Amino acid sequence: MSISPPQYKRILLKLSGEALMGQQGSGIDPDMVLGIALEIKEVANLGIEVGLVIGGGNIFRGLSASARGMDRVSADYMGMLATVINSLALQDYLERNGVYTRVLTAIKMEQIAEPFIRRRAIRHLEKGRIVIFAAGTGNPYFTTDTAAALRAIEIEADVIMKGTKVDGVYDSDPSENKHAKKFNELSYLEVVKRRLKVMDTTAVTLCMENKLPIIVFNLTKRGYLQRILQGEPLGTKIVGA
Repeated sequence: MSISPPQYKRILLKLSGEALMGQQGSGIDPDMVLGIALEIKEVANLGIEVGLVIGGGNIFRGLSASARGMDRVSADYMGMLATVINSLALQDYLERNGVYTRVLTAIKMEQIAEPFIRRRAIRHLEKGRIVIFAAGTGNPYFTTDTAAALRAIEIEADVIMKGTKVDGVYDSDPSENKHAKKFNELSYLEVVKRRLKVMDTTAVTLCMENKLPIIVFNLTKRGYLQRILQGEPLGTKIVGA
């Protein structure tokens, strides 16, 4: 059987922190991280350049802490540090499996990662290294969704791949409504108007203004990422005004 060539040369993969905790209530599940690392390795072996942004919700969620009375700026910085922990965990599993990886942080911490410099990030990608962008945008009040959109635009990615626990975008929560309708394709404006929980409004608007497609797919299904990148119409594609 012939293998289709990749549809994209450079991608930005956005993962939630919850993706790393598997069935645990919090923290990092080694088996889940290994599975994600192997999926990324398969994609890298196709010659696709991969940038990554990981959330920190499995360790600390700034917005929730702020709602419970913590100072929002302090809470957001704590959330950024949680993304660094997740990034280092994924880097470890990738490198154990023979994938060269660099972590670039928006907050300087030279002992454990490189500072984010756009030209350096692009050079790493060109050399075939996986680049993990940690610490969000480095600013409070911005989510890791917005960080993913920003980094994708900066590195001139062809697409943002948003890994979730469901196989696309639905008009309501499919775990609560068995009649929920899945969308195969949406426009950016439809996502905003319908208040669909794909990415936050700032991130979607950034993608719209820069004509950057978003594909939402099921990260838990083995091989889905590779199949989409080879052209299979899986998940939900968000493109066009």
